[in-house]
This record gives sequence, structure tokens and C-alpha cells, in this order.
Amino acid sequence: MKNLLLIHKKVRKLCIFANMKANFLIAAPHSGSGKTTIARGLMALLTQKGYRVQPFKCGPDYIDTKFHAAVCGRPSVNLDTFMATPDHVRELFQRYGEGADVCIVEGMMGLYDGYDRDRGSSAEIARVLDIPVVLVVDAKSAAYSTAALLSGFLHFRDDIRFAGVIFNKVGSEKHFRMLQEVCDDLQVECLGYLPKSAELEQGSRYLGLDFSEMKEGHTLLRLIAEHVRWERLL
Repeated sequence: MKNLLLIHKKVRKLCIFANMKANFLIAAPHSGSGKTTIARGLMALLTQKGYRVQPFKCGPDYIDTKFHAAVCGRPSVNLDTFMATPDHVRELFQRYGEGADVCIVEGMMGLYDGYDRDRGSSAEIARVLDIPVVLVVDAKSAAYSTAALLSGFLHFRDDIRFAGVIFNKVGSEKHFRMLQEVCDDLQVECLGYLPKSAELEQGSRYLGLDFSEMKEGHTLLRLIAEHVRWERLL
């Protein structure tokens, strides 16, 4: 009887885990770090793999939302605490996220950049929704110095949770191993990287990657599938 009860509890835990929805916000220390490219690439890859992805965008941005909708097949929704109350932002997130397997929020500017210090920032959205942040760090021409940058973001506020870090513009496997050492020392999960790619940079347009250029889009999906631990985000 005890064994049956133990099995029942394990099965119940597995069922609860299987029904959990993945929610996270993709942010960066500053604009131009690659968060738009990685956010859109993850949305496209997960949609391609059969997941129902609900996209969101911080702030009153109506360009990125069009790209989100194109790759996810669902309308992307703006979350903005400047023009809306926190309760309304939570209600939008819950309503549009219903029925989705994963909700991905793309941040804006730097994580803490708002209209008044960090008010209206991506960090405030993460705090209002109580979801973790995936920090995208531009690692071009840097290695262990990123430890100081990351340490500042990880410890600046105790009400922001970090799911992990994705590095962008990584020069080589050796370069990535050095960046992994940074994450190990700071005890934050390394979720992978995107290598430097002239093809992606050439395909870049205003505020992100233009998926009308199919070659660049296919390259991005392949690189994310190969180098980003997207399963961990689920």
C-alpha cells in the first residue's frame, strides 16, 4: 500500500510538472546586445517544434510585435506600466497566455531603463508578472570582464529573478568555455550562446532581424537549435 501511495505521488508530481507553463522575459544590459534576435529566434524555433508560443513586448513598441505575430501565428501584446496599471498588465498576460505552452516577453532597451529610473522598465514588467529574466550579453571582445558586468546585474535588485544567461557574438568554442567559467563562478546558469555571424549581422534591420530574408532566418534557427539550451527554458 505504501509503495502504491509513493508511486501515486510521483506520478502526480510528473503530471503537475508536465502541465506547467514556461514564462520568461528576455532582456539585456543595453540596447544592441541581441535580445531581439534571440527572442524572435526562440519564438520561431519553438513554434516550429509544435509549441504554442504566446509573444509579448515591453513598452509601446509596434514594430517588434508584428515580427512576433509573423513567427508565432498569434498576436503579440504590449505590456507597458507607463500607460497601464500593474493589475491591467497582469490581466493581459494571463488572458493572452491562456492556452499557450510558453509565454516569451521581449524586453526593451537595457533591463533597468525606464522613464523614471527603472519605472516602466523591463525589470518592472518582470517584477509585476513575477517571471524570471534571461539576460542576453554581448560578449564580443570580452571574456572574464563580463563577470563584473553580470555580477552587477545579478545583485543589483533582490526582487528580480534570473533564469540564466545567453551570450551573443561569441568568437569560438574556447571563448565560450571562458564565458561558462564566468557563469560557474557567479553561480548563474549558462543557457548557451550565438556565435558571431556575418550572415546574421547583414540580415539585421531596424530593431532586429528581418525574417523576410529567409536565408538569415534559417541560419538563426539552426544556430539557436545548436548552441542554446532551449529545452531548459521550458
